[in-house]
Amino acid sequence: MLNARIISASTTHQKKIKDLDIQSRTQILNRAKEVIQVEKEGLEALEKSLDIKFCKAIEAIYSTEGRVIVSGVGKSGHIARKIAATLASTGQPSFFVHAAEAGHGDLGMITSQDILLLISYSGEAKELLPIINFAKRLGVSIISITGKNESTLAQQSEYLLLLPHHPEACPLGLAPTTSTTLSLALGDAIAVSLLELRGLTHSDFRSFHPGGQLGLQLKPISELVHPLNDNMVVRDHDHIQVCLEKISKGKLGCIGVFQNNMLIGIITDGDVRRFLMNKIDTKCSGNIATATAIDIMTHNPLTIKNTALMGEALNLFEIKSVSNLFVKNCDDTIQGIIHIHDCIKAKAI
Repeated sequence: MLNARIISASTTHQKKIKDLDIQSRTQILNRAKEVIQVEKEGLEALEKSLDIKFCKAIEAIYSTEGRVIVSGVGKSGHIARKIAATLASTGQPSFFVHAAEAGHGDLGMITSQDILLLISYSGEAKELLPIINFAKRLGVSIISITGKNESTLAQQSEYLLLLPHHPEACPLGLAPTTSTTLSLALGDAIAVSLLELRGLTHSDFRSFHPGGQLGLQLKPISELVHPLNDNMVVRDHDHIQVCLEKISKGKLGCIGVFQNNMLIGIITDGDVRRFLMNKIDTKCSGNIATATAIDIMTHNPLTIKNTALMGEALNLFEIKSVSNLFVKNCDDTIQGIIHIHDCIKAKAI
């Protein structure tokens, strides 16, 4: 009996899905596009609203000796947590304090050297009051992100970042959608502005992201280069047999062609196949026995500086559809070769 009910429920569910597919796909897509359009218009309004007040807030954070303490409640709390993480990952010491927990001991996390970034669209979240009062006693400045100019939070803030009044994407006008998108975008703008102001480098950024895919893509390619050796190099006039032997011994599927110690070409397995097929197709197979490296090679091979990061190499591999890159020293001499398989083994892709 139970199995029969399960089967019946499953059949009904499948019918609903089928009916939904037939009747509502257009409506679903239209609604999704409307949501994105509303939020896009909100972002455009936010962009136009930015003025000197934003600059002053950035300057206040930049001159702070302590950390940026970010807080909010509800959906704003989730946005606050993400902003704190973004700030920390881009070199600005920062962490999130849960507004509801602040009044139960977490206020001790805030010091007189810090600056607060508080988020509340209404500006009247009661959970933020203990933090605001504590900040006033401690002499800590408050930056607020809010949509209400006359709200308690706005009035208690030294630096007000006012969100433009724009409708929520929710058709009921209730669920925080556009407002949270604007708060998140404003947080990103703060983080990137501070990143550039501090002159954060790729090396600095990598030190904050040693793990995961991002850390791997920030790894210098110099750590993965195969140093140039005799099996990677032929001269322009070397016979095709020499080229084939070195490609086989080198195990990278390619060799560099040099003329007067300058790299002028590359020979890959594919170059050899194309050369042979061309000779067969044009009935000139007799020339194969006298072929040299310069007859087979692809001119002007791609190169990359040894100071480049793995992410840059991956970008070249993808855009140019190649498997090998020659790596140059600072004086433009060739240090070696990096192969896309090296990136795969390093789990960068």
